[in-house]
Amino acid sequence: MLGRMFGFLNVDKPAGPTSHDIVAQIRRRVGRGVKVGHAGTLDPFARGVLVVCLGHATRLVECLHLLPKRYLAAIRLGATSTTDDSRGEVSPTPAATAPDERAVRAALADFVGEIRQVPPAHSAVHVDGQRAYKLARAGQTLDLPPKTVTILGIDLLGYTWPMLEMDVRCGTGTYIRSLARDIGAALGVGGYCEALARTAVGPFELRHAKTAAHIDPRCDLASPLLAVAHLPQLRLSAAQIVEVSHGRTIPLAAGSEFQVSQELAMLGPAGDLVAIARVLPQNQAGPVKVFVGD
Repeated sequence: MLGRMFGFLNVDKPAGPTSHDIVAQIRRRVGRGVKVGHAGTLDPFARGVLVVCLGHATRLVECLHLLPKRYLAAIRLGATSTTDDSRGEVSPTPAATAPDERAVRAALADFVGEIRQVPPAHSAVHVDGQRAYKLARAGQTLDLPPKTVTILGIDLLGYTWPMLEMDVRCGTGTYIRSLARDIGAALGVGGYCEALARTAVGPFELRHAKTAAHIDPRCDLASPLLAVAHLPQLRLSAAQIVEVSHGRTIPLAAGSEFQVSQELAMLGPAGDLVAIARVLPQNQAGPVKVFVGD
C-alpha cells in the first residue's frame, strides 16, 4: 500500500472500458486501505479525461462536478441510433438532404446557453429506482423528463456531409449524445454521436493525462486544492486545526468580510487542505467536511 493519499489522478480513459474498470485498475495499483472513486462517468465508447479521486478526495466529487467540461465530438448526420451513439441500432433517415454549413452553424448556435435536454434512454439516470439503461435494454419504452443544462460554447471544427466535428464546452450533467441527437433533429436529418473525447474537466486536461497503466499514483497525484480553487481560503493555526478536526467551530478574525452561509477552504500552515467550512452567524466558521485524521 502507498500510505495516506489525498488528491486526484488525471487518467486518459481509452474507448472500450467503463469508468468503473479504470477505477478498479487504479485501486489495484494503490493497494488496500485507500479509497478510490471517480468524478464524472465517461461512456464506454468515449475516451478522455477521467478524474480519479484517492483517499479523502473522494469527498470532493461534488466540487469537481461544478467544474466546466470540454469535449470533442464527431456527429454522424442522416441517421439516428437507439443509444444516440455508434453502439446502438442505427436507422438511416429517409431522403435526408445535406444541410449547408450556414445552416449547421446556425443550429449549433441555437444550443448555446441554458437548454432543456432529455437524457439518452441508455443512460445512468434513475427511473423508479432503476438505471434507465437497464430498462431500455429490457425493451421498455422510456419517457425521461428533460433537464436544464448549460452549454458554454460550441465551435464547429469541420463539416463534410455526413460528418460534423465540434468542440463543446459545457456545465455539469450535459449529455453530448443528447446534444448530437438534438442537433441532428434541429437540422431535420437526424444524428448521433459517432466518437467522443473529453478533453478537459476544469484544470485537468487530456494533453497532461496518462493511461491507467502508465500513471504513477504517488508521483502523478494532483493537489486536492484544485477542487476548491473557487472558494475563499482561510489559514488555520495548529490549535485551530485541532478544534476543526473535532468538528468544533472557530471564531473568524474581527472585521472578516465573509458572508453567512459562504463556504471556505480551510488550509493548514503548510497550505494543505484541512477542511471545507461554512460561515456561521456571530462571525464563526463551522467545518462541513474535515480531511485531517482517519
